[in-house]
Amino acid sequence: MKAKLLNKGRWADHVSTILVSGSLWGFTEVVLGGAMAAAGLPYRSGVLTGLGMGIMAVAIGAFAKPAMLAGIALVAVLCKQLVVPILHVSIMCKANSCLAVLLDGFALLGAVSVFSRRLDSSYLIRTAVGTLAALSAAVAFFFVGMHLAPCKYLLSFNHPGGLISFLTVEGLPWMLSSALLFPAGYWIGGRLGEVAHAWRTDRPLLYYTIATATVICCWGASAAAIAAGL
Repeated sequence: MKAKLLNKGRWADHVSTILVSGSLWGFTEVVLGGAMAAAGLPYRSGVLTGLGMGIMAVAIGAFAKPAMLAGIALVAVLCKQLVVPILHVSIMCKANSCLAVLLDGFALLGAVSVFSRRLDSSYLIRTAVGTLAALSAAVAFFFVGMHLAPCKYLLSFNHPGGLISFLTVEGLPWMLSSALLFPAGYWIGGRLGEVAHAWRTDRPLLYYTIATATVICCWGASAAAIAAGL
């Protein structure tokens, strides 16, 4: 009976982590990304990619469950798709940015799965995982995005050598930010995992109240930002 309760608690931890992490990632995409775009700041996609990798790294560092990354990316995409009911636009309005989020999640899932047994042993491995995931996502985005929603900017790379140009302009910032923020997020996750377990055991009501409030705040702020035009 005790083992069943413990397992139930772990599953609840995983679900709440997926919801909180995905909501935080969606919040950064909508609010921070929208603010950077409105201000005309450079390297927006690189910053957002690195933050997404860092947020996912916290979840991996805390629970060492790579499969959660797919759920986290999906929640972030759903948060971004609030634009559909709020602004009454097509689901394709954010097609490429949602594609980038999904590719980041699944690329990191693949990289973490390959190196899962060595993540704790070396900072260089963690840096390599973030870099490899961002590189894989950038290459996949170039080819898939060119067919899914070929916007004017992406089509500007549709020429011989376009992939190399795209990786230089966009992929390199993705890789640099991920190489920095994935190891940082993983380290933070390792510490937060112990705290989360203690809080869930000793103060479950407070633990799940904070998780629920975080999700609600992220989605509410994202909805407000979308309605405001970000």
